[in-house]
Formats: sequence, structure tokens, C-alpha cells
Amino acid sequence: MPRPYCSAGILAGKSVASMTTAYLTHPDCLRHDMGAYHPEQPARLTAIEAALHAAGLFQNLHRLEAPPATREQLLRAHDAAYLDEIERNAPQNGLAFLDPDTAMNPYSLSAALHAAGALTQAVDCVMSGEVANAFCAVRPPGHHALRKRAMGFCIFNNVAIGALHALEAYGLQRVAIVDFDVHHGNGTEDIFHDDPRVMLCSSFQHPYYPFRGADSGNEHIIPMPLAAGSGGKEFRGAWLAQGLPALARFQPQMIFFSAGFDAHRDDPLAGLMLLEADFAWITEQVMHIADQCANARVISTLEGGYDLEALGQSAVAHIQALSQVR
Repeated sequence: MPRPYCSAGILAGKSVASMTTAYLTHPDCLRHDMGAYHPEQPARLTAIEAALHAAGLFQNLHRLEAPPATREQLLRAHDAAYLDEIERNAPQNGLAFLDPDTAMNPYSLSAALHAAGALTQAVDCVMSGEVANAFCAVRPPGHHALRKRAMGFCIFNNVAIGALHALEAYGLQRVAIVDFDVHHGNGTEDIFHDDPRVMLCSSFQHPYYPFRGADSGNEHIIPMPLAAGSGGKEFRGAWLAQGLPALARFQPQMIFFSAGFDAHRDDPLAGLMLLEADFAWITEQVMHIADQCANARVISTLEGGYDLEALGQSAVAHIQALSQVR
């Protein structure tokens, strides 16, 4: 079993016992930049941290600097030729486009490696019992990254790498991924569609980018498509009718969030109408299930969310629920 990285990066004067939620990030996640007008911008992370500071939460989190994911960890989710391609395309200067929406600057490869590494480190920390749960404030996001292709702002599928680390390094038999991003996590489904060890429950606007997912479910892939204009009533209704019962039946031993906050009513890239209270609600509901069957083991990673004020406030609501701070 791998040695956890958890003892690295603890702020002086803070004990692990006093902080139950880990907050994992890396400086290169701020240096990854796809251009001044790209919505997936470094300011997303600074907006989250500013909102956490304003809410008085940040000082109570167990802050860690994420290590880079190893090639072995990446290969659990991605094809070797794809990893080689990403390394070849990493630019020394300027931008290199992997698809029309996804580019790399000179810091992007490091950022992507540390974003994936945050998930494996979070698994180590939670499995060791040093923290109760974790939030990974990382970019680039991951849930559109397929096994063999970058897509939709995503290079490596961070949540899939974390889930597979829990399965392979710790011998867990069942893990679940709860994805409430406004866009369907097609990359996560691509990786796990034929792997019954992983349940993916996802709510998303449909029809909308990436224009798939609504009818591709099976016993462990639970899609909950929502029409544009849907708000908290429809969102909560779908989870109460489908997602939460499926999770309870599955009895996962660890639960991951793909925490995209772009379903917020103020987000410029989509058309759902959720509020901060809806993100807190789904977090609390999933944590209740984790308490019952997963020894409360929950790990969350940032996906979308592009209105900076809404993103910050939504992340606060989510992390408050993770930390059980009221």
C-alpha cells in the first residue's frame, strides 16, 4: 500500500486532528492559462479562495500542495500513446491546441499532472484516516477527458484517476462518482461504462454539450438529463428519484464528487437555474449515504463553474457541507 503524502505541506501551528477537510491544490494550476478570453481561467481558483476567506472557512481547512500523478496512476485511466502525445504537444512557449476548446501553455502539463495527483493524494489522506474528506481545487478540470483524447477544457480525467487509485491501490471493490456539472461527464463514462466497480450518477443539461449521455446508461451508469431552464425542484427531484436510491443500493466504499458549479443560474455557459443551496443539498444527501456505507469517505474535485462570484459562493456552500460547518 502506498505511503500517503498527507504529512507534507501542513501549515505551521495546525494539527491534522483540528482539520477534517483537506484542501488540495498546486501553484501550477494557476499558471495553466488558455488565453485572456477563455472561460476556464486561473481566476476561477482565486475566486474560490477569496470566497472561502470571506466566509471564514479557509483557515480551518487542511491545506496540501498536490504531488504530480505518476505515469502508473495515469495509465489506469488513459492510453499510453495518449500520454506520450500530451508530452510531445506540451509547448515551450505560446499555446498548443489539443481540441478547439482545450489548449496547453508551458505550465499546462505540470498543472494537469498535479490536478490528477491531487486526487490520488486525497485518496491516500482519506484512506489513512488523517482527514475525513477532501476538496481538490485544481485545474484543468477532467470529466470530459476520454481514455485516448483531450476534450472540453480537460486533459487528464482527474476523478477517474482518483477512483481507480482507490480501487487498485487500496483494494476497494465499489466506488461511486456523483457528477452535478451542467455538462455530461462523457470522459468519465467512457472510462467506466464497462467497469461495474464504479457507479457514475450524473445530472446535466440535455441536449447540450457534449450532446450525449442521456440514453447511454446501464446498471452502474445513471444519467439524469435535465431540460434547459430546470431549477432546484427538477434537480432535487431527479436525484431523489434516481441518483440517490441508486447510490444507496450500490453501497459504495468511497464516493467522489465531480463538482461542477456551472449549473448555477448565473453561469454564462449553460441554462440550468440552480442556486448555492442546491449544491449544499446534494452534498449533504451524498454525505449521508457515505456515512452509512463508505465510512464517510468523500472526495470532491472541481470541474466547471465560470461566473466567478457564483463559483466562489457555490464552492463555499459545497465545502461548508463537506466540513459540516454551519
